[in-house]
Amino acid sequence: MTRDVLPHLRESATFDRAVIHEIQRAAETGIYDIRGWGAKRRVPHFDDLLFLGASMSRYPLEGYREKCATNVVLGTRYAKKPIEISTPITIAGMSFGALSAQAKEALGRGASIVGTSTTTGDGGMTPEEREHSKILVYQYLPSRYGMNPDDLRKADAIEVVLGQGAKPGGGGMLLGQKITERVAKMRTLPVGVDQRSACRHPDWTGPDDLAIKIEELREITDWEKPIYVKIGATRTYYDVKLAVKAGADVVVLDGMQGGTAATQEVFIEHVGIPILAAIPQAVQALQEMNVHRNGVQLIVSGGIRTGADVAKALALGADAVAIGTAALIALGCNHPRWDAEYRKLGSAAGFYDDYHLGQDPAGISTQDPELAKRLDPVVGGRRIANYLRVLTMEAQIIARACGKSHLLNLEPEDLVALTVEAAAMARVPLAGTNWIPGES
Repeated sequence: MTRDVLPHLRESATFDRAVIHEIQRAAETGIYDIRGWGAKRRVPHFDDLLFLGASMSRYPLEGYREKCATNVVLGTRYAKKPIEISTPITIAGMSFGALSAQAKEALGRGASIVGTSTTTGDGGMTPEEREHSKILVYQYLPSRYGMNPDDLRKADAIEVVLGQGAKPGGGGMLLGQKITERVAKMRTLPVGVDQRSACRHPDWTGPDDLAIKIEELREITDWEKPIYVKIGATRTYYDVKLAVKAGADVVVLDGMQGGTAATQEVFIEHVGIPILAAIPQAVQALQEMNVHRNGVQLIVSGGIRTGADVAKALALGADAVAIGTAALIALGCNHPRWDAEYRKLGSAAGFYDDYHLGQDPAGISTQDPELAKRLDPVVGGRRIANYLRVLTMEAQIIARACGKSHLLNLEPEDLVALTVEAAAMARVPLAGTNWIPGES
């Protein structure tokens, strides 16, 4: 309770000040609220899990003297040219349009320095992004914005996007103030007119059609490129099985904490499930099809922030993770140096989420040329590389403490949960017990 409120007043848990403000805003404007970022509500997350480090019954690895490998190979099922990344941390798809060209270039530079991949996002591939990305994944989305066979062939892998964690079942938005001449040309759109991406692909209605589309993509690229299928975490068990049946080399699973540049807030907060609950469902599906770490790789995303998050995701069964919001923060989004300018926009450093407005003082989520100049792609690339290195080293520290010589050797047996909810979702024991809720 703030100091300006009388101490005897009691705030409603159902109608708190944020809810009251939103009701009044809706009544005054007649439109729903749009913002970027991801879910801000508290849901069970990786913080609700702990590792069981080695002591007597397990044997730890010694500091930095004993090797803990981090490399991962993606696309081993059907692709002629699987990709190998040096760290299991990748950069998620974020479009040119939502982000500035400088930001896209910086993400590519940073990923390349540490030997991992970055992803195009909706809107196509920019020359800067391709030039500075050693490993580039091309997103194939329902909108088809910027899509052409030449860019598919230039990519190192193709990600067919069926859903996104922040808005599974919904399409993205790009408001007119961010649709400059360059963005409009790449997307074949009119300049300055609001754009809404489709929520489903125009040329198929189910998994059988998806299998045909994957076959077409393989033929276009001479069966060289790994084909990813990205789904938002909802009916995860069935969606993963259908993606594998359709021919995916890699399944990308995005939880509700995943970010977005712009969508309805009601969507962000009330659709989808946490990544903690989704990973075990995906792993179960893959295991039942005998492809888990045996032909099909699993990449997970949605709220990955630290090396501990990375290690926990891998222990639950992921082969790699993808970061989006965290990468933008590493670039300088919400940095205190821009606090005065955030406040002029009615926000503050650490709170800014109006990515759709194109007014980002950090020059990241904007198409304003003067603002975009503030982000140096070379410096930004170094920041991304530093962040990725730290995440990798943190994950290695944990893996060594659990006696693992490779990050992918982490397993559910290394984890316990702090809450009943997290134990049930992650399917690991409640700390201090052998009890996994829902299992006998």
